[in-house]
Amino acid sequence: MVTAALLGTERRALPPAVHTGGKEAPIALLDAAALQTVRRRAGLCPAPAAAPPEPAADDPRPPVPPAARRRLATLLTDQPGSGGGGRRGAAPDLMELLPQWLALANARGYGAPPELLPALLNAARGRTDLRPQALTFAGPRALWLARLNPDWKFALRATPGGGVALPSTDDAPKVQQLWEEGLFAERVALLTALRAHDARAALDLLTSTWSTERAEDRLMFLDSLRTGLSSEDEPFLEQTLTDRSRNVRCTAAELLSALPDSALAGRMSTRAASCVAVDHTSDTPTLTVEAPHECDTGMERDGVTPKPPTGRGERSWWLGQLVESAPLTTWQPRLGNRTPTEIVALPVADDWRSELHAAWCRAAVRQRDVAWSRALLGTPASPDAAGPGAVSLAERAKLLASLPAAERADWVAGFIAAHGLSEAFQLLGVCAVPWAGPLGGAVVDSLNIARDAGSYPWSFSGVMGLAERCLDPSEAVRLDALTAIPDEPENASPGAVGYWSEAFQRLVTTLRLRAAIRDELPPP
Repeated sequence: MVTAALLGTERRALPPAVHTGGKEAPIALLDAAALQTVRRRAGLCPAPAAAPPEPAADDPRPPVPPAARRRLATLLTDQPGSGGGGRRGAAPDLMELLPQWLALANARGYGAPPELLPALLNAARGRTDLRPQALTFAGPRALWLARLNPDWKFALRATPGGGVALPSTDDAPKVQQLWEEGLFAERVALLTALRAHDARAALDLLTSTWSTERAEDRLMFLDSLRTGLSSEDEPFLEQTLTDRSRNVRCTAAELLSALPDSALAGRMSTRAASCVAVDHTSDTPTLTVEAPHECDTGMERDGVTPKPPTGRGERSWWLGQLVESAPLTTWQPRLGNRTPTEIVALPVADDWRSELHAAWCRAAVRQRDVAWSRALLGTPASPDAAGPGAVSLAERAKLLASLPAAERADWVAGFIAAHGLSEAFQLLGVCAVPWAGPLGGAVVDSLNIARDAGSYPWSFSGVMGLAERCLDPSEAVRLDALTAIPDEPENASPGAVGYWSEAFQRLVTTLRLRAAIRDELPPP
């Protein structure tokens, strides 16, 4: 009957049982179909209903206020504005405000409106940068929904243990049972939770099955020891230096080098100190470097990778690893009890300066040493934008992360005043949000100077985007005057004046929206 209906009764004859006399073929076909439908329905035996899903866990957090709920609905439904020619126009990009909305709601302890959870999960599905904040805000209902909709399975993958409730860390039998029988994600989540609660108990749990774990699992488990790392972990990590997996050995060496009193740190200190000395025979004290001539088995056991990357010399590669892994306390007694600033200022013989300073930069970042970070950063107004010790602005950004937030903002403000915004993009990314007053003022002043000079405007689009997210909303009042379209200066880029006006209008509107969001999400 289906074939006859698809092809037509003129092209396909009906079966004799269907084509009864006295009816035209199309009518007979429809009558037979109606009869078959009733027959199917009448002949279907009812089946037991499927068990309904367990209710979602309660979310004890207070719901967001009505105005904030409406704002969230707008942010989730409105798409970023699009414009031709690389111009975004004067309208704010609402989707870029969504991460800040979520961060503020989470900081103030609000729970998600249930009716907006599907839209929130769909937004997080398309943007991985939203997922941590979105899943925190969505709470337990997000995991409940993710188990019912395959499109949202990322929520289970992004949640330690796939959202499975972990036993209490005080319930030793259940902890042991989950460790021995659980899935890998559950075991990682359990070890991480236990490590934060009782570092020693987590280490004992890990060592109980270490010899039977797969190499890739051992690497993940070992990474959990970064939480609460202490001298109690040293004996286990020292044994792990002989692990059959090279990646596991390197991770163990890195963890040991972060313990300044460990035996490995002492060995690295001795090796690194033997490579660097002060030469007092010249008129100016100078650092001399004698890089290792071989990578012996002891160095390799302690995490030194023997084979350098393509285009890198072996000796400089080995030297960098030794200096990077040595405690920074090695150098003051070794180099005449000079301060870190004085050590960094010393000339280095035979073109070893960049290699030595780059290794010190990595050591300062790894060890979170504020004094060495300051010394390697130098003054923000130094003629070389890369600084006295860092080999790139990326290294400077990492060093800045070690400084207190206020000092970091002041340093970047001074850098912008001396070098402008074109060199400062990476540095702005490590500053606390909202930007402190001096930093925000320096950014606005530099943008204004660039506009008045007729600079090519699209080269500042990245900084403008950062300013929309990071400037204090109170700066909107000051920026109002910049939204007007001034006279176009001579030799200005074509269309620059219009672009600058649109960009400042968008910036002011975005800052006012952020201020409204802040007012709509008061502390509960």
